[in-house]
Amino acid sequence: MISPCFGDFHLAAVQHECIPQAVLGMDIICQAKSGMGKTAVFVLATLHQIEPVDGQISVMVMCHTRELAFQIAHEYERFSKYLVDVKTGVHLLCAAIHAIGVPIAQNREALKNNPPHILVGTPGRILGLVREKTLKLDKVKHFVMDECDKMLEAIDMRRDIQEIFKATPHDKQVMMFSATLSKEIRPVCRKFCQDVSVMGFCAGCERFCLSGVDRWVTIYVDDETKLTLHGLQQYYIKLEESEKNRKLNDLLDALEFNQVVIFVSKKNRGRELNRLLNECNFPSICITADLSQEERIKRYKSFKDFQKRILVTTDLFGRGMDIERVNIVVNYDFPNDSDQYLHRVGRAGRFGTKGLSISFISSEEDTEMLAKVQSRFEVNIPELPDQIDISTYMST
Repeated sequence: MISPCFGDFHLAAVQHECIPQAVLGMDIICQAKSGMGKTAVFVLATLHQIEPVDGQISVMVMCHTRELAFQIAHEYERFSKYLVDVKTGVHLLCAAIHAIGVPIAQNREALKNNPPHILVGTPGRILGLVREKTLKLDKVKHFVMDECDKMLEAIDMRRDIQEIFKATPHDKQVMMFSATLSKEIRPVCRKFCQDVSVMGFCAGCERFCLSGVDRWVTIYVDDETKLTLHGLQQYYIKLEESEKNRKLNDLLDALEFNQVVIFVSKKNRGRELNRLLNECNFPSICITADLSQEERIKRYKSFKDFQKRILVTTDLFGRGMDIERVNIVVNYDFPNDSDQYLHRVGRAGRFGTKGLSISFISSEEDTEMLAKVQSRFEVNIPELPDQIDISTYMST
């Protein structure tokens, strides 16, 4: 069904299960591993169904960060070149309303003069434009939430989304995606969908459970041990806080890599670490939430385009971002919950490729969280050996 428009397209398991249902207009709640192509599900499904009408927004996609919005916009632009008469214009609403970057006046002007068929943005900016009646969503036919649990778990953001949702027609397709969907957040997700009378769950490694009434489909991986990536080698290093910088330098000297993402806990730690790396002749780049939108997108593109090989960032970059050359993730600061660990390390080893994650453990809290990660996902994360075979984490 997809190939006549988009040529040969090798489908991952989640795409094989989801896309046929999605192109029929069924509501979708999908949980699958990071790096397995969830974005392509809603991009291809909405492009396949869209019937462009000048001046009307048909597809509304929401995500929690500007960078992810920019990335999704790029995917729409990449695939929509195979279709005629589709204006994505999706980069227009990729800023939070309080952010320094694209002025909201610029959004107003674009929506007035050349409204897109497909809109991607963050809830804050979208809601601001909806409230002032600059943005009209009364013709939306497809409503998508990427990294839906991240947005719905935050009460303020959930309220924003609910208000935006009410501005769209009752009769529309709803699709929701994430690598982590807790049993607590699933009922919240279901409230956005229609005909929620049958649910489906599964426990197998590559099996998906579909359960539908009319236009409702759930695709969950209930066995959380199946959520980590098969090609990803995971290790830890126990060390003192004061030893982290030297150890990181040693690793970057010793390991072969295409690109590396280094996660820290706070913005100021990211800036300082980035400065130290550059002083040590590791040309890194840092992306944190306090940068202007223009600067964040500029740095994101620099990393994605392989102009920089080392990225220092916070959990801002931990979800959804797809940089295909990343094969190493370093948790300079260990995350404080297991979901975030899963999202972070999922930046490497994407779509079945090889990758390596190394976590610095420097406190009792880190040790306890590492144990929780291993228990929850039933994965053994050993201490980093003196030597690592390059073939285990880098494709030749």
